[in-house]
Amino acid sequence: MSKMSKSDKMNLGLVPKLRFPEFAKSGEWEVTTLNILADRVTIRNNNSSINRVLTNSAVDGVVDQSDYFDREIANKNNLDNYFIINKNDYVYNPRISVTAPVGPISKNKIGTGVMSPLYTVFRFKNTNSNFYEQYFKTSHWHDYLKSVSNTGARHDRISISNDTFMNMPLPCLTDKEQEKISDCLSSLDDIISLEDKKHTSLKEHKKGLMQKLFPAEGKTVPELRFKEFQNSPNWETKKLGEVTYSVSQKNSEGRKYPIYSINNKEGFLPQSDQFDGLDSNSRGYDISLYKIVGKNTFAYNPARINVGSIGYSGELFDIIISSLYVCLKMNEEVNDNFFQCFLATSTFNNQVCENSEGGIRSYLFYENFSKIIVQFPEINEQEKIAECLTSLDNLIKTQAEKIITLKIHKKYLMQNLFPAMSEVN
Repeated sequence: MSKMSKSDKMNLGLVPKLRFPEFAKSGEWEVTTLNILADRVTIRNNNSSINRVLTNSAVDGVVDQSDYFDREIANKNNLDNYFIINKNDYVYNPRISVTAPVGPISKNKIGTGVMSPLYTVFRFKNTNSNFYEQYFKTSHWHDYLKSVSNTGARHDRISISNDTFMNMPLPCLTDKEQEKISDCLSSLDDIISLEDKKHTSLKEHKKGLMQKLFPAEGKTVPELRFKEFQNSPNWETKKLGEVTYSVSQKNSEGRKYPIYSINNKEGFLPQSDQFDGLDSNSRGYDISLYKIVGKNTFAYNPARINVGSIGYSGELFDIIISSLYVCLKMNEEVNDNFFQCFLATSTFNNQVCENSEGGIRSYLFYENFSKIIVQFPEINEQEKIAECLTSLDNLIKTQAEKIITLKIHKKYLMQNLFPAMSEVN
């Protein structure tokens, strides 16, 4: 980092909560402003010479607009007013979201392109800006923007002048300590990225395995079969109405059983978890029409089964769900865990679409659900397939939890390796 004059610096007692041992006695950090460390980028795309349009996503950072929105939002014939942004430039998007309450600041890592003039683009004078890339992932700079800006005519966008934005206070420290912090956090980013790839690989492996463990449409034998079942009979083909039966026990006495809902990720979960604290028991709703769910019951939302809104109660029982849900059980011909695996196949999902009825919003009630074709082998082979895929599910879940733990660890480090600017005296 280039040295700054005393007038450029403000020594205001800035010290992080966590510090590497070799810098423990290095004294307080100083405070400078963004306009001292960086320059705004305001070069326009004259004659639309560059037509690669970039956008700044709160989650993914700087990405190609066409990849992010699945289509071009900007008119490629009229990009003259857009700013040209180079690799390693930074961009601030004033759009507010849950993950970016004052809008995100991201480093462009993908190459030269153009950005909407609604964004603020800037370039650090020191080419090694990795420290500030990590700093902008914290919330330590949010208080400043909140204090000097307001929500614009659009309630989802921060209103702030470029000059005010560029006057943002930033921590200033030695190059060596900057490098140590950024190396630490960047290495953790690399680990998280690697674990993400493992997670994706596991999911892709399961997807490919399912395609081979279940027969393709029109076939009665899967492409891949466990050795002990290779000489077994072909899979049996039946309609779901022949291997399932509808159950519908009403909570006619209005008992205050735990109220559950179903979503397309967790399946059954407490209603208060699904709807941010909403609980029909506490709201005085009439729950006498709700359905009582027992063990080993499948239930689905007829209007959302197309997105996987179906759950299995397993050992969960004496709960109630909305009367809108369809409840059913399997007979002894089909293993419950095997059927859960079948629900995730493209064969099942395609038939859901074919058998649903209605207008803009389609529904699949039990009458049509029962028409869906299911193929299944003998019960021992069903159990083997379910055991294989369930073990993979457990690996995927464990891997996801590992990633969450790493992200929590990084968040803790980021909040403590950088001092909060609001704590400056």
